[in-house]
Amino acid sequence: MAGSENNSNIRFEGIEYTSGIPLSIDISEGSVADISFVKSMDKRDLPFIAPGLFDIQVNGINGADFNTSPVSYNDIRSAIATLYSHGITSFFPTLITSDSEDLKDSLFQISSFCTDYPDEGRAIAGIHLEGPFISGDEGPRGAHNKEYITVPDVSLLEDWQHCSKGMIKLITLAPELPGALEFITKCRENGITVSLGHTGANTEQIRKAVVAGAKLSTHLGNGAHLLMPRHPNYLWDQLAEEDLWASVIADGFHLPDNFMKVVFRVKGDHSVLISDSTKFTCMNPGEYSSLIGGSVVLTSKGRLCMAENPNLLAGSAKTLLDCINYLISKNICSGTEAWEMASVNPSNLIFPDIANGITTGAKADLVIFRMENNMIIIKQTIKAGIKV
Repeated sequence: MAGSENNSNIRFEGIEYTSGIPLSIDISEGSVADISFVKSMDKRDLPFIAPGLFDIQVNGINGADFNTSPVSYNDIRSAIATLYSHGITSFFPTLITSDSEDLKDSLFQISSFCTDYPDEGRAIAGIHLEGPFISGDEGPRGAHNKEYITVPDVSLLEDWQHCSKGMIKLITLAPELPGALEFITKCRENGITVSLGHTGANTEQIRKAVVAGAKLSTHLGNGAHLLMPRHPNYLWDQLAEEDLWASVIADGFHLPDNFMKVVFRVKGDHSVLISDSTKFTCMNPGEYSSLIGGSVVLTSKGRLCMAENPNLLAGSAKTLLDCINYLISKNICSGTEAWEMASVNPSNLIFPDIANGITTGAKADLVIFRMENNMIIIKQTIKAGIKV
């Protein structure tokens, strides 16, 4: 896998994940200093090298729940370690609709962890606020608590952003709410990406939101009405907006395969994979108590559902890597395409002005993996040039 280490200079050798050509990557001071393709290198025993995965929607994992107020430092540390083991080098802790004071406590706790433990905290690339500016209707509201749903409020956002020390980078909202367009404009001016989600918006409302600066659709196809008009409807409208990216939960439970194929073909490199993982991800099968929804059941196949009604999902219990492997196993897209949607694409969406991927000058967030039985198996995760 790796060549040599000399002070802060490190070299990794492997097969470049898109071209299949052997290469050497020299890392200095946490960044990619040089890349050399070596076609003559014997690649029989070499692993693949790819950019680190970036999950912009993580509610929790392996028992850690970011929506527990306030989340503990131990849980944050545990979540980071688990995510690293699955090739995720960057992520957004995701906070859903809740009491304003609880949100403030959680935002402060996460940002304080990053300040107090910068080496570990660098995995947290920002915070995703999923609500409370969403639809209160059944279906689009999903599992969010209706009591705390409210209209977009710039002063409230400024208060929360102060508590987060500027770490809120992504906000999901419903564009049909009063004041949404002005709110989107304000977010854009302050470097916050706005995503449309948990919405029942009409064609005009979606169009105006995109013009105002909305860039993404949150878990397109989920957080929606069970029944809607054939056309027009807000799924078609979001698919048709060329400037709107789309994130999807590709765990095999939240969306049918044919819907994902359509999204990927329409959106291309504006497609983003997310896990939307909950605390039950990476836990053993069984029945558990959830803050949202009460009693839930995690099956041996990783499906998380309501105990009283197994037909209803209770969130996701799969990692971003699981989503990639699912797409590969179902031949929905190539492994390279799936990996790009979970690494380079979200980076391009959120941080378009920062070099990413396997590029000279990019942060050395890398994953070493092998293919075993048509599945990606992580062998090593490197964060900012350091093996984690």
